[in-house]
Amino acid sequence: MIYFVTVNYYSTDAIAQLIQSIQSNNGGDYTFIIVNNSADDAAIHHLKTDKIIIIESGENLGFGRGCNRGLNWIYAKDTQAIVWIINPDAYFIDNSVQAAKKFFSTYPEISILGTIVCQPPGKIWFSGGEFIPKNGEIIATKLPISSPERPYAHTQWVTGCSLLINFKQFKECPQFDPDYFLYYEDCDFCLRYAKQGHIIAITEQIKVFHQPSSITNRNINLKIQHTIYSYLLTLEKHGSNLVLLYRIARITLSALISLPFQRKIATSEIKGVLKYCERTIKI
Repeated sequence: MIYFVTVNYYSTDAIAQLIQSIQSNNGGDYTFIIVNNSADDAAIHHLKTDKIIIIESGENLGFGRGCNRGLNWIYAKDTQAIVWIINPDAYFIDNSVQAAKKFFSTYPEISILGTIVCQPPGKIWFSGGEFIPKNGEIIATKLPISSPERPYAHTQWVTGCSLLINFKQFKECPQFDPDYFLYYEDCDFCLRYAKQGHIIAITEQIKVFHQPSSITNRNINLKIQHTIYSYLLTLEKHGSNLVLLYRIARITLSALISLPFQRKIATSEIKGVLKYCERTIKI
């Protein structure tokens, strides 16, 4: 059984398209979990069926905490499940669901698996991630995984846009760090479990399509604030204090220099830094 988990924030139409793409491409036996982060989005309940479960969060929990609601619900029912965390604005154009089932039956040792994520009409958007502690860079990087003898490649992190979790490899339910609200929680998730000995991998055998930031771009300024805050939080958790201080100084200086020319963007960057600094003061 594959369980899909998606987090809804006023994305009913996109989720309906995603579900339709699963059904149209031989999804087989699956359960689709919608964690509803938009309490007044009544339209989402029109999607409910025997296969489509809606979990009300009562508030906007953010991405990671919303996913945790779905993960906990599934783990209580099936500790052997394959869970596919997927963005509302993603969709399938082939039988990748069946490919995912076959993949884990062949390679059950993998704990967290990323897929190729493409932008329409097929340009690769994500195919692997790297974290460089010495300078604090968190980047997407193309990995050499096209050989038939090499069905997957090890990677440091994979995007939460399309991320599969093999519950069989976990002694307890895996969780995203609740300190995150939006952005970089997928990187933190993978880095934490890799440190515990779990295999993090990506494969070209499974592919999804995605329109990047089609939801979060509704509010660019808030997106920038969350991005800066979560980036600094990731450096705190997985980098050095020296690199963290350097990045705070660099982001702040860059924002101050651009303030007269790009006021809204620079202000959002400064607010992201200040939000992070407020957190460290409270700690």
